[in-house]
Amino acid sequence: MGGITEEERKKALKEILRQLHAGVPPEHVKERFRQFLEGVSSLEIAKIEQELIGEGISREEIQRLCDVHLAVFKEQLEKQRVEAAPASPVNILLEEHKILQQITQTLGLLADKVAKAESLNAVKEELAQLRHVADELLDAEKHYLREENVLFPVLEKHGITEPPAIMWMEHNQLREKKKQLKGLVENAANMSFPEFKKQLSELANSISSALNNHIFKENNILFPAAQRVVTEQEWIAIRADFDEIGYCCFTPEPLIAKPELEKLKAEEKPMAEGTLQFETGTLTKEEIEAILNTLPVDITFVDRDDAVKFFNKAEKRIFVRTKAILGRKVQLCHPQKSIHVVNRILEAFKKGEKDVAEFWIQMGGRLIHIRYFAVRDKDGKYLGTMEVTQDITDLKKIEGEKRLLDWEG
Repeated sequence: MGGITEEERKKALKEILRQLHAGVPPEHVKERFRQFLEGVSSLEIAKIEQELIGEGISREEIQRLCDVHLAVFKEQLEKQRVEAAPASPVNILLEEHKILQQITQTLGLLADKVAKAESLNAVKEELAQLRHVADELLDAEKHYLREENVLFPVLEKHGITEPPAIMWMEHNQLREKKKQLKGLVENAANMSFPEFKKQLSELANSISSALNNHIFKENNILFPAAQRVVTEQEWIAIRADFDEIGYCCFTPEPLIAKPELEKLKAEEKPMAEGTLQFETGTLTKEEIEAILNTLPVDITFVDRDDAVKFFNKAEKRIFVRTKAILGRKVQLCHPQKSIHVVNRILEAFKKGEKDVAEFWIQMGGRLIHIRYFAVRDKDGKYLGTMEVTQDITDLKKIEGEKRLLDWEG
């Protein structure tokens, strides 16, 4: 680095971003800070953007100027192209990016053909293809969900918080544009053809530009940063979570063949005393009991031998339960006239013929929903039955929307 200390370089890179935000042309910035740009890594850029947000520059402003940042850093970043094993999470995302870019190219070509046509009748075939393209773009949802719910949280654990947050913002913007495209194509027959052409052209350009810029940032900043900080063990867990969320209709099959996950089991950390390890996390007995009692439903669990084994103590229980019923046969907890139905349900659950039975009754002017669920292990073996009872009177009155942002505290 020609005698430049790490601190000096960090200071210079931060100054580069500040000047870009102040409107200094990228070419001037590149010339002035050329020596500091040599060998700059994706991780450095990610962390400096993060620090600037901490110092008061808004996330929206960083996102708006990301393209300007890339104009300065692009040359260096392209020298550090991501190389990943074929079935690795990063390679799956990279390959999906390539296909998404091909889909947007097709969108652009179709929009151009429509723009040159004289009427909707002349582009019936193109319209059918546009519907397919719109559906494929919407089917990329699992790509985003894997990034947002698996990769981003792991990066956050390594202190990389702002770049994923900016990428998530862009996901939401892309989601909106894709929905608009789907709506526009479906509504083509109900609007004037010139207006349809105009809106299609604008949307196709907007989606293509936004998606390509987004992909460049993820491929050249986010993914290389991930490869520098995420451990081999974490990648194995990430891949398992990717498989659980699932893939897109266009994800290449060879990439998603199940990898060997035995390494993960071999290196499991010992649990603290009193803690239970589940597939999706760890909980103490105290936490489990509090969670079950906080559920807005009454639950009762009957084991494989039809004995009552557990019930929660919800704040406002609908049906009374006491410890005296523990170990009691469930048939004895029901009126004589309905025992034959209870037995039929349990028999159907045990044979694997049914998984759910549900009923609803009026009680004290309230509508009570009662459901029975067959509880099975991973291999489908019957473990028992869970009764879930809920007062749905007020739920039935819900209309419209009340979003998270509407909460007043």
